[in-house]
Amino acid sequence: MLEDGDLRGSPVFVLHGTPGARLLYHKHVEDARRRGIRLIGHDRAGYGGSTPKPGRTVANDAFDVAAIADDLGLDRFAVWGHSGGGPHALACAALLPQRVVAVSSLASPAPYPAEGIDYLAGMGEANAEDLRLLLSNQPAWEAKLAAEAPMMASATIEQTVEFIRSLLSDVDRAALTDDVAELLVSQAREGMRLGFEGLKDDNISGVKPWGFELSAIHVPLQLWHGEHDKFVPFSHGEWLARRLPKSDIHLEPTDGHVTLFSQRIPLVHEWLLSHF
Repeated sequence: MLEDGDLRGSPVFVLHGTPGARLLYHKHVEDARRRGIRLIGHDRAGYGGSTPKPGRTVANDAFDVAAIADDLGLDRFAVWGHSGGGPHALACAALLPQRVVAVSSLASPAPYPAEGIDYLAGMGEANAEDLRLLLSNQPAWEAKLAAEAPMMASATIEQTVEFIRSLLSDVDRAALTDDVAELLVSQAREGMRLGFEGLKDDNISGVKPWGFELSAIHVPLQLWHGEHDKFVPFSHGEWLARRLPKSDIHLEPTDGHVTLFSQRIPLVHEWLLSHF
């Protein structure tokens, strides 16, 4: 667990992407400090120093967030999650209504299968290829992941950018500045330093029942998705927005995946603070 920003401020949990870890982006920390926000990051089960939880569901992380809040003596808090952290943020909204003041989910995938959309349409080949293999032959997918994991855990910035090249739209390529790329590398290295169980379980939990219903969400919720997102296609954001119509919805025609993380979090912080 990692805390930064204004340690006396309003507590906001940050749920990392896939792969990832508790590490926080320095610009988010600076914004939090100015606004009086106490940012809290943690390693999901199997990442970094967190014990793996084989068979976990997306819902499990909400209970881990609640346990961390208990340890910190926090009765009420807000949550935001980006990319692979998006479903886990939605889980907090659904399962912790007595404790969560507001939740923001950015660039979240939809549950699989998402009726009415082609789940893989518009997805960059690196992600689409992995997901096809996971869905069709999980043992082969796990073997591929085991072979790739050491490289992912030790890759340079240049190697990381090359690895995700098929996922980068033009707007995201422009937004992938040195400091953002360095954070991605640090997140992967820290998250996978003891193995790839967190990454494996994140991916598996994403394509099986999440452990809660979106209809159970009644706390203030903000949804963001960029039209130029090739990590998680725009259709996923549209699908979630249709099923969560009372949310504060931002389907952004000029954004991608990286831009939401690098440019939109100050607006997220402002919105979350308004609900304390």
